[in-house]
Amino acid sequence: MEQEKQQTKRGFTSSKYWKMLLVIIMGLLLFGGPYLAYVLINILKVRFLISTAVAFATVVAGLVLMWYLVKTKVIS
Repeated sequence: MEQEKQQTKRGFTSSKYWKMLLVIIMGLLLFGGPYLAYVLINILKVRFLISTAVAFATVVAGLVLMWYLVKTKVIS
């Protein structure tokens, strides 16, 4: 009989704990962006344009992480 070779995954998606952590980080980046803008504007008194740009960057980072997780079939 032929032995089947098992492919080993490399990177962050090799462990179920890393997968869970990446999904949690993705959720925080995606849904925490608007709250980050609120905190920067009202609590830390940062200018509106800067805080909006930072919040937009966090949402984009969350979308990129989501794209990576879908591409590597961690989430579907």
